[in-house]
Amino acid sequence: MLGVVMTSSTAPAAPYDPWFLGTPLPLPGTPDGVETATLPFTHFTVVLAPERRLAIVTAANLDGASLVEIDRGDDWHLDPRVPVEAQTGPEVYARNDLDRGHLTRRRDPVWGERAVAEQANVDTFSYVNAAPQAALFNQGELLWSGLEDYVLEHARTYAQRLTVLTAPVFGDDDPPYRGTRIPRRFWKIAAWNDGDPTDPVLAATGYVLDQSAQLDAIDLSDPPGATTAAPTLGAYLTYQVPVVDIATLTGLDLAPLVAADRLPVPTTATPADLRRGAPGLETRWTRLTRASDVRL
Repeated sequence: MLGVVMTSSTAPAAPYDPWFLGTPLPLPGTPDGVETATLPFTHFTVVLAPERRLAIVTAANLDGASLVEIDRGDDWHLDPRVPVEAQTGPEVYARNDLDRGHLTRRRDPVWGERAVAEQANVDTFSYVNAAPQAALFNQGELLWSGLEDYVLEHARTYAQRLTVLTAPVFGDDDPPYRGTRIPRRFWKIAAWNDGDPTDPVLAATGYVLDQSAQLDAIDLSDPPGATTAAPTLGAYLTYQVPVVDIATLTGLDLAPLVAADRLPVPTTATPADLRRGAPGLETRWTRLTRASDVRL
């Protein structure tokens, strides 16, 4: 295990805070045998899985009462704290229709004093905080990126604070492409304090996004110098799912979040029960077509 990787020149002023909600929510434990590198940034932390060249989990603190409007910018950069070959860098996104999709959403950690917010904005453009996503800005993607806003607006979030964890689901059937593998599915968990400072009550909801529609019919071969469009992954499908299913899919230790889940937990599922196209999955998971479909 690489462990925490941080140098004095890159140390953030305030990385992910497990006590941000007034009750402990540590970074999830990772599966045995999976090498990781923990990379602190401003108001969020990325746990990188170098073998997959992608994050296995990102965790961000969002203070909705202190958000700062910052020009987006587009300065994507490699992280000097880990080897280049451990990151999914610019070569994966060149000459195709793949987007560098933020994992921790750009605006989530952009809060606090302006200088801190500006650094958080820059930090989100690290390649370790990105994953290949279809360049298809449709309603499904808008719904996925807006889940935090809906929870902030409609849940009883003390002091408008959220903790958001998100990453790809590493699937055995993720297609290879330019030295990495394109995730078919992503997961996200929003957590908040449903109580007050003296009596915190952790609450959480879990979600899965599936971008694999039409992928099986696409030729992902990529001859050297090819300029043809690479995978158009089809429409995004977004589901609210039991947090325990995310733990099963990822192998992460999400025990506090499983216990705090607002979605009634059905019978225990195995990884086979949660594979794409598995019988009963559409009834176990709730398909979201609009933010108001979310159960809080």
